[in-house]
Amino acid sequence: MAYRNASRLGGPIPKFGDYHVWKTLYCIAGNNPLGRKSLATLLNIGEGSTRTILNMLQEDGLIAINKNGVSLTKEGADIWRAIRMDIQAVSVPELTIGKSDCAVRVPGMAGSIKFGCEERDAAIKNGATGATTLICSNNVLIFPGSYYPVDQRVENALRGHFDINDGDVMIIGTASSGEKAELGAVTAGLELMGGLRIRRELDDVLSHRSTGSELLSLAFAIHDLIGGLPVCAKSRDNLGIRIENGKVIDNAYTGAVLEEVINAGTTIRKVAISGPYKGIRVIVTPIELDNRVIAAIGVVDIRSMAGTNNLIRLWSDEE
Repeated sequence: MAYRNASRLGGPIPKFGDYHVWKTLYCIAGNNPLGRKSLATLLNIGEGSTRTILNMLQEDGLIAINKNGVSLTKEGADIWRAIRMDIQAVSVPELTIGKSDCAVRVPGMAGSIKFGCEERDAAIKNGATGATTLICSNNVLIFPGSYYPVDQRVENALRGHFDINDGDVMIIGTASSGEKAELGAVTAGLELMGGLRIRRELDDVLSHRSTGSELLSLAFAIHDLIGGLPVCAKSRDNLGIRIENGKVIDNAYTGAVLEEVINAGTTIRKVAISGPYKGIRVIVTPIELDNRVIAAIGVVDIRSMAGTNNLIRLWSDEE
């Protein structure tokens, strides 16, 4: 989902996404200040969409616009440091199948890589033909999952363009054009980082990699709403939180029912058979974004232990 919801601003729906917002900051950071017309050319979108992006970033205090052009504010520079990636057109036919290749260096994200297929799929969904993911381990570029080193010619080619450090990720997008290869690679990199780390509306806050702290406000709201019953929550790819009596008692939590709901994609009501709530009825429901389960949140019916009436109706699968 695009940074904020530009369609709510009125008028025609702008034709841009998070990639264009990210590249706007990338272009301004590298050309400070930068004229609006030059920026529209670099983004390869219309001046109307460019103006909308700039208005949103200015609203959030990330850029300043004056007669000299557009520049980052201190807050904008801080945001840019958090989402910075390096991009460069490359030629690595040993790894790719498209006419054009674009490589993206994502700093320090090697620990979040599984097998690289997630980044490939994200690139393809955004117009690329494919993408190859490499991680830097012990100062060597390797294929994730196999620990097989990349061909030395490829490593030399990439290091000729990038300052690659241990823990970095390289995503090489490939497509019929350089623009599509870049769009695919950058979008995959953004998804790897958990999206743009810019103030968002509520439906844009969470992702499948959200931390427990990012789920905290939602979990406490539910905890208060249901009269202080224990609440547990976790995202798909991160450990979560467990709240009791108005306090976080575990900030690296997962549970069997939470994991079951994330995998099944449906609400489950049952008696827990393991963990700290073994023998107690729970209800856990998925949190979805763009038709994908990104997290799960659940309530523990401790009142059922004393035989009192529940604040909310909970029941086991057998009922």
